[in-house]
Amino acid sequence: MRPRAPQNRSMSERIAALHSLAQNCTLCPRRCGVNRLEGERGNCGGGSWPSLMSYGPHHGEEACLSGSRGSGTLFFGHCNLHCVYCQNADISQDHQLATLHEKPPEVIAEAMLHVQSLGCHNVNLVSPTHNVNGIVEAIGIAQQNGLRLPIVYNTNAYDSLEVLQLLENVVDIYLPDLKYADDDTAHRFGAPPDYVSCARAAIVEMYRQVGALEVDEAGVARRGVLIRHLVLPNDLSGSFETLRWIRQTLGPDVTVNLMAQYHPAYRAAAFSELQRPINSEEYRKVVDYAASLGLKNIFVDRYALRWGD
Repeated sequence: MRPRAPQNRSMSERIAALHSLAQNCTLCPRRCGVNRLEGERGNCGGGSWPSLMSYGPHHGEEACLSGSRGSGTLFFGHCNLHCVYCQNADISQDHQLATLHEKPPEVIAEAMLHVQSLGCHNVNLVSPTHNVNGIVEAIGIAQQNGLRLPIVYNTNAYDSLEVLQLLENVVDIYLPDLKYADDDTAHRFGAPPDYVSCARAAIVEMYRQVGALEVDEAGVARRGVLIRHLVLPNDLSGSFETLRWIRQTLGPDVTVNLMAQYHPAYRAAAFSELQRPINSEEYRKVVDYAASLGLKNIFVDRYALRWGD
C-alpha cells in the first residue's frame, strides 16, 4: 500500500496529485493506464473532463441527506462498473451521450454553487470515481467562491485507496454501495473480478477518515459513512455475508441502508436469476439478520416489508 497523503496537504497539491494519476490513469482499481488528460478513454469511457448529466435538488435520497430542502445532486455520466441491471444505464453506459455532457471544472463548480443557492443541504457527487481529478478541481474553485456545504461522495465503492487518501478532509460524507460478497457473482453481473476486496478496503478507509454518521439537530447528515446495500433476488448480493463483514469490521454503529428497490433493468432480462424483483420474505430475512447482528443504525424500506401482506 502506498503511504497515506498527509492530512494537511493543500488543495492545490491534492489536485495536482489526482491529475498525475489521470495522466497514466490509476484513478480506480482498474488501472487502465491511458492518458486521460489527453482525452484517451479507458474502461469507464470517461475523457479528460467530468460528464455532468444533470444537477439540482434531489428529494429521493435517504432522509438524512435530502432533509427538507433536498440533496444538491450532481449526476455524472460514464462509470467504471458495468452492472447488467443498472437503473441509470442511460447515463452510465451510453458513453456517446455522456461524452456530449463533458464539462470543464469551472462549469462543475458553477453547478455546486447553484445547488447551494437553492438551499440544498449538501453537494452530492453521484458516480465521481472515474473523474475525481476534475471534480476535486471543481470543488476547489467552488470553495474559493463561497461553497460551504458538506461534500457527499456517492460511489459504487470500486475506489482506489491512493485516491481516497487524497480526499481526506475534502469529502465530508461517504456514501458507498457495497454490492456483493462474492467476486465470481460480481464479475458475472458486470463488476471487475476483484470488486469485493477493493470495495471493502475502500470502505474501511472511508470509515477511518470520517467515522460513523453524524447528524445535526434537524437530523441532516454532516459527516460520516452511510453504506448502501441493494438486496438482490436469490441472495445474489450476498446480503448475510456482507452484513456480517460490516458488523465484524466496522462495529455496530455504522449506518446501513438496506435497499429494496431492485427491478430488472438494462440487460437483466438476459440473466434468469435477475428476472424478478425481490419479495417481502427475502427482504424481511435480511432486515431481521441485520437486527440480530446488533447493527444499531439500519435504514429499512417499511413499504417493502408489507409487500404481499
